[in-house]
Amino acid sequence: MFNHLMLGSNDIERAKTFYDAVLGVLGCGAPLRNVAASGHVRYFYRHAGSTFCLSEPIDGEPATVANGSTLGFKCDSPEQLQRFHDVAVEHGGVSIEDPPGLREGTGLHLAYVRDPDGHKLCALYRVKAPA
Repeated sequence: MFNHLMLGSNDIERAKTFYDAVLGVLGCGAPLRNVAASGHVRYFYRHAGSTFCLSEPIDGEPATVANGSTLGFKCDSPEQLQRFHDVAVEHGGVSIEDPPGLREGTGLHLAYVRDPDGHKLCALYRVKAPA
């Protein structure tokens, strides 16, 4: 359904450092750097058929956080989810909500953090049903 997601940042290089580390946990390589015709810097991370983008706001206004929004990243294991969380915190993110782990009765392992710009991120691992 989605082609890409883009987040604004008020400190694009700080955001790049954060996402290089966090998305690296998921196997994503270095982003493509792009400079828009307006002179604003953007980074495009491509992985597994999806694109995650960071951008300085092209309208010249400050980047803001969308209240009620969460970006979810799929993990391959509970250990990868924990690493996503820990690397995010090590690189300036803030752990929020319940500690990372299995949510009873849901079959989901979840971890929530805010990136250095305040965007809410979720790492998610869905327990596979027994065969």
